[in-house]
Amino acid sequence: MVDEWSQDVTEHSDALDVEEGLFKKDDPAVIARGLKKAAEASKRRKGTPLQSAMGMLTFYINRAGHNLPKAQVKVLEDAKDELHKLFGKD
Repeated sequence: MVDEWSQDVTEHSDALDVEEGLFKKDDPAVIARGLKKAAEASKRRKGTPLQSAMGMLTFYINRAGHNLPKAQVKVLEDAKDELHKLFGKD
């Protein structure tokens, strides 16, 4: 049920259109750059590009985190720091 809800939110909300498999990559900088690109290109976002990118990343971590290996959760958490750097907020 939760997975269906997450999929529905991702497909029908103001969620960003991110590259397939982006959250499975092993480089936080690559993930952050992909999210930044998607956030800046989106016409559906409600907040700033940083808010949208961070929200999408947090949403994914919260929904998939318990099923992810700890190493991948660490990569995703590190991507948050990379996002801040990319947006000049370090």
